[in-house]
Parts: sequence; C-alpha cells; structure tokens
Amino acid sequence: MNVELQARRRKWMAASGALLAALAVMLSAYAAHGAEGVEQARLQQSALFAFGHGIALAALAPLAVRWLGLLALGFLLLGTLLFSGSLAAAHFFATTTLLAPFGGGLMIVGWLLHAFMQIRR
Repeated sequence: MNVELQARRRKWMAASGALLAALAVMLSAYAAHGAEGVEQARLQQSALFAFGHGIALAALAPLAVRWLGLLALGFLLLGTLLFSGSLAAAHFFATTTLLAPFGGGLMIVGWLLHAFMQIRR
C-alpha cells in the first residue's frame, strides 16, 4: 500500500472516529430528553459504544502505520456502526436489532487484532 493512500486512510479513520463521538453526544442528549424506559437505555448504550469507539478511532488512527492496524480499525468502525446503528435504528425507524450482535463481534475482532498487532511490534 503506498504511503499517501495509507495516510489518507488514517485521516479518514480519525475523522470517522470524531464524527462518531459527536453523534454519540447528540444521541445521548436525545436519549436523556426524548426517550424513556427501555428505549432510553438502548439509546444510551448505543451512544456509549459510539463515543468510546469514536475516541479510540480518533486516537489510534494516526498510529496505524501498517495495513493490519488499519484493518483492525476498520473492524472497530464497521462494528460500531452496526452495533450502535442497529440500537438507534430500532428506536428511530422501528427496525430490529438483528445487526447488533454482528457489530459486537466485529468490535471484538477489531480489538483482538489490535492487541495481536501490539504484541508483534
């Protein structure tokens, strides 16, 4: 992978993380004022995972100098979108949370891959 393309991907991943964190703050505010009971808890869970993984992506992206590091971050991003997105979509669009477990699995794989990569360094 050429250096310029890799740098562009790192910037995109960091920006995606920052956007996830911003959306998580908005979602959390909505959950606090616009939802109740189980729906509120589901939205807060969605916001929590989006915020945590958004911050992780923004912080780790500049350090991902190998393709394996970018792959790990890609799994984190896709997993977060599926997990948090599924929980939020269930509230806003009355869909199922069917994709949430797949998203959770991708986040786990992303973190395990990141751990493996750190051990190999």
